[in-house]
Amino acid sequence: MTSTALATRPAELMLAGPLGSLDHYIQAANAIPVLSADEERALATRLRETNDLDAAKRLVLSHLRFVVHVARGYAGYGLQLGDLIQEGNIGLMKAVRRFDPTVGVRLVSFAVHWIRAEIHEFVLRNWRLVRVATTKAQRKLFFNLRRAKKHLGWLSKEETEAVAADLGVTPRDVTEMEQRLSGRDLAFDPDPEEDEDFAPATYLPSPNSDPAQSVERENAGTNDHERLTAALARLDERSRVILSRRWLADSKATLHELAAEYGVSAERIRQIEANAIGKLKKQLAAA
Repeated sequence: MTSTALATRPAELMLAGPLGSLDHYIQAANAIPVLSADEERALATRLRETNDLDAAKRLVLSHLRFVVHVARGYAGYGLQLGDLIQEGNIGLMKAVRRFDPTVGVRLVSFAVHWIRAEIHEFVLRNWRLVRVATTKAQRKLFFNLRRAKKHLGWLSKEETEAVAADLGVTPRDVTEMEQRLSGRDLAFDPDPEEDEDFAPATYLPSPNSDPAQSVERENAGTNDHERLTAALARLDERSRVILSRRWLADSKATLHELAAEYGVSAERIRQIEANAIGKLKKQLAAA
């Protein structure tokens, strides 16, 4: 079977194994023949001059194995290889669209930068909940410093300065990225069943933590209690008892219970209660 025939049968190769199998995808990608320099140049010229999508398809398919190879190098970031490959394929398609065959370089040399750029962006978005690198210097440090720290512990001052000089950043940038890499994501307010002693919510100040406000509230409460006690003492005994049993007792008495005790109607107890409350308000307002 010719190289062209194999390159036009990717769908059949994909369907030969179980749906969703990454191993089968990699096997199928490796089965697609690599284009020669002349074939690649001819396809790229057709795409550039006539927007031939079939030519673009063959250029992409013939380089899927290379995307897999590049994606494997980022397997240590805790992300799924299939997701890394998918992002790399996006970079490959962007590279195919921008490839100029007249420059004199192979597509694989041009595409590697686009493939890595898409994978880098995906890793930075998904490695942690909070992005660890946003500026150009931080992005450069993230990948280079993490790779170097696989063989080193915390960097010494000399090592920090050497890394900074090598990557064209400041020693402070290196130290800050090293601290970010050594940290981990924490839930702001973790589940009570989880053992998160260092969750950020643990260190929030209590709304009642101001000593001055606590003393002020305590003094205000004491003062209010004293004023209420003094105002109650100025009432006649029956009014004071009725108010106390209706509002201050743990087991509050009803109007009918008090009416039975005093031998009057429930309406009369309500009137005594209302008059006593009115007197209390006046005394508290004047105090």
